[in-house]
Amino acid sequence: MIQQIEFSIPNCSKGFHLVTSQIKKNLPKLPENGLLHLMIKHTSAGLTINENADPSVRNDFESFMNKLIPENDPTYTHIYEGSDDMPAHLKTSIIGCELTIPISNYQLNLGTWQGIYLCEFRNCSSSRKIIATILS
Repeated sequence: MIQQIEFSIPNCSKGFHLVTSQIKKNLPKLPENGLLHLMIKHTSAGLTINENADPSVRNDFESFMNKLIPENDPTYTHIYEGSDDMPAHLKTSIIGCELTIPISNYQLNLGTWQGIYLCEFRNCSSSRKIIATILS
C-alpha cells in the first residue's frame, strides 16, 4: 500500500534545524514495516539526517557550508534573487532534497543519535513544503 501526504514546516531561519518531531506529528499512523520517503519541494533548502543531541553540530554544519559555498562569490551569474540565492541552490544540490527512512515496529527506524534536519539556506524564507510517501 502507498500513502502520500503533503504538509508544511513553518518558516525557519537560515541554518540546520532538527525537525524530526514536526515530521512525525504530520504523518499518519505508520505501518508495522515499510519505508518513509520525504522530499522537500524547494531548490534552496534540503533534508539530511545527523546528530540529534548536541546543537553545536548544527552550528558547525552551517559554518562549514558557508565556508565551502560563500555568498557574494564574483563567479556567480545567477544573482537575480540576492546574494544568498545561488549559494542556496548549490548547498541544496550537495545536501539533497530527499530521504528514505525504514519503518520498523510502527516507528521510524532511526539510530539513537539520529534526527531529521531541515537545512534552510536562504536568509529569508517562507514555510517549506514536504511530500511524505509511506510504502508498506
